[in-house]
Amino acid sequence: MLNDFSCSCPVYIACGYTDLRRGIDGLANLVKSQFQMDPFQRALFLFCGRRRDRLKALYWEGDGFLLLYKRLESGSFQWPRSTEEVRALTPQQYRWLMEGLKTEQPKANKAVFGLSVI
Repeated sequence: MLNDFSCSCPVYIACGYTDLRRGIDGLANLVKSQFQMDPFQRALFLFCGRRRDRLKALYWEGDGFLLLYKRLESGSFQWPRSTEEVRALTPQQYRWLMEGLKTEQPKANKAVFGLSVI
């Protein structure tokens, strides 16, 4: 379900480690207090534990929260560990993350904006 999650909503990842013992209320409180974001917005929030083989996703459906839990049988997620911040992902970066790749692919073609002729 998470691999093919298709929504025009933004996707945010909580960089660093998250204690995955937290439930809906604990994760929603983390979104609100630590990241100063509204957990009731139409957005998918992703959290990863220390072992990087499992993650939790929090999504507000308008009438209640949806909490998804995914555990990989082999391999790990390439989760950004450098800071304790929240980061927005593009749809392509989300697909890379779910495929076990890093969200920043150095060899990927970058989008070009505002071409200029010299």
